[in-house]
Amino acid sequence: MPKRYFDRLQTIDYLIRIKGTGKPAQLAKRLRISERTLYEFLKMMKELGAPIEYDRYKESYYYSEKGGFNIRFSKNLIAVSTVFLLFLINIW
Repeated sequence: MPKRYFDRLQTIDYLIRIKGTGKPAQLAKRLRISERTLYEFLKMMKELGAPIEYDRYKESYYYSEKGGFNIRFSKNLIAVSTVFLLFLINIW
């Protein structure tokens, strides 16, 4: 799996946390992906429990609850989310 996939996920998460995504078309262009691929990322993030909302006035995605993704190696990790694995298999 390409590292850029995780880089994009971290970038999306960061921009959502600071409420700086812009419109979907702008965010997709910034990430150099299609809008459809962006929506797949957002769908996967929501399936993993991210409370993502869109503010039409501010034209940005945001989390309705405090939090964010933390993607890194952990020695104490016992299992990986099945939903995440299925998503990755379907994309690649």
